[in-house]
Amino acid sequence: MSDIIQLLPDSVANQIAAGEVIQRPASVIKELVENSVDAGAHHIQVLVTDAGRTAIQVIDDGKGMSETDARLSFERHATSKIRQAQDLFALTTMGFRGEALASIAAVAQIELRTRQEADELGTHLSISGSRFTGQEPCSCPSGSNFLIENLFYNVPARRKFLKSNSTELANIVTAFERIALVYPDIAFTLSSNGTEMFNLRSGSLRQRIADIFGRKMDSDLIPVEVETTLCSIKGYVGKPETSKKKGAQQYFFVNGRYMKHPYFNKAVMAAFERLIPMGEQVPYFIYFTIEPANIDVNIHPTKTEIKFENEQAIWQILSAAVRESIGVFNDVPSIDFDTEDRPDIPVFTQHAPQVEAPRVNYNPHYNPFTPDTSSPSSSVPCDWQQLYADTPSADASEGEDFFAAKPVSNANISDDRSPVHYQYKGRYIMTAVKSGLMIIDQCRAHYRILFEKYLLQMQNKKGDAQRVVFPEVLQLTPDDAAMLQEVMPELVDMGFELTDLGANSYAVNSIPADIEGISVTALITDMLAAAREKGSGIKDDINHRLASSMARHAAIPQGQVLSNVEMENIVNQLFACSNVNYSPDGKNILCILKQQEIEKLLG
Repeated sequence: MSDIIQLLPDSVANQIAAGEVIQRPASVIKELVENSVDAGAHHIQVLVTDAGRTAIQVIDDGKGMSETDARLSFERHATSKIRQAQDLFALTTMGFRGEALASIAAVAQIELRTRQEADELGTHLSISGSRFTGQEPCSCPSGSNFLIENLFYNVPARRKFLKSNSTELANIVTAFERIALVYPDIAFTLSSNGTEMFNLRSGSLRQRIADIFGRKMDSDLIPVEVETTLCSIKGYVGKPETSKKKGAQQYFFVNGRYMKHPYFNKAVMAAFERLIPMGEQVPYFIYFTIEPANIDVNIHPTKTEIKFENEQAIWQILSAAVRESIGVFNDVPSIDFDTEDRPDIPVFTQHAPQVEAPRVNYNPHYNPFTPDTSSPSSSVPCDWQQLYADTPSADASEGEDFFAAKPVSNANISDDRSPVHYQYKGRYIMTAVKSGLMIIDQCRAHYRILFEKYLLQMQNKKGDAQRVVFPEVLQLTPDDAAMLQEVMPELVDMGFELTDLGANSYAVNSIPADIEGISVTALITDMLAAAREKGSGIKDDINHRLASSMARHAAIPQGQVLSNVEMENIVNQLFACSNVNYSPDGKNILCILKQQEIEKLLG
């Protein structure tokens, strides 16, 4: 029997590895920017065209590469970070596997210009699908300049299933932020289609957070810092009033690496117990410094899953540090120096003149139960009868009939009957049906009614808009602004009118006619978070998420008292919906208490 096992060519092996390492354009930017950080760069520029589909360019002023290193860097498992297996337990760099550049070269066309500071000339490399197409000396600044074109050009299935440009750009911004937050001493620039999105100057960590997420975030941060023999924790957590249901900025970093850790997230949220509403999240930026031998980052190619040797102990340290920071924030009173129009309170001194207490004068012989024999003074005139001389006298019997209770007719009985619907504790609508007693959750019912209404408006593109007297300014983060551009047609169909003011700011000129009285900025932010949650570019899915988010905000709250007419309208509109049993988030809207159950309860 002939042998059937053979070694795969390097190009095929690299293309297989690219399936794990390079998932989308954001993965390319992550790998290249991390290499620039490891190269000691002080300024890193990222330029993308068509959300990375057409071109990705990363320019840095790092140490650069020699001619040999530039050629060898695109070979699989070629790395300068480690030499032996023991080096995995002392990693101080971002990359170490040696798969990134080889994987990128397998699915894209690459041009590299690099030069070391000591060299007079640099190196220009051209690669297409893992095949070197050219190498020549060139004149270029010190550092590296990577140009990635036509990503996934030789993998049509992968390129076809990339999301929309807005979604992929949002993923790029997310990957960019995760690196920029770790290195505030490095200047970063991100441009998309010739438009600058980020221009982050080097500075402190707090300044970097404010530059990325807005100046308002700066005033809402509480510092956290603790030093132990096990680990060092520093960073910031948001104030309790900054909590929100979706879209909270939550970041964990370990030794300069971004990580996802649900267990540590519970530690932070446990510190905010009873301080924020149930189901809401607070922003945080937590940085761990720990011995590399006590963690394992070599679990997944993306290196976002990290294992700790002492997770429970670190959990306790983290929770205690956050609780202490919150306690210090709440216990320190603010000093108010504004004393205008305030009463002057005199200060007590030992030598102040003695002031006598006021005396109360009273009659000790006064008895309220002693009968008063003196005739009270009357203000009734003596000739009061003459005032009514011209008034005809009424019959006594007529006066008695005037104050007597009138008999109630059958019509009045029908008017005094119990209403059709009954509201219980401002939450439930109770009404009788053929099979028993129906109980309807008024908030969930209205949620379902508005959801189907808004969804129909977006499908028909006939949303009623109402102009606002004073336009509200909406300040967004760059990733929210990118998502807003994707869902802007759906928002217009619903009745929103937004004007771009520049610098990721928008003026809200019109709102849907049914959402008066609610925070428009909070509504739009929640809608953007809901649309970005799944990262889907499918229009129907986005429509469902936008309609659900707006209906949730516009629905009547729990505890609102309704009239019988309002309850009747809700019941009628509910049963006109396509689904009367469940709300858009899958919760029960109504239940029926059977007649037999009522009789059994009453014995």
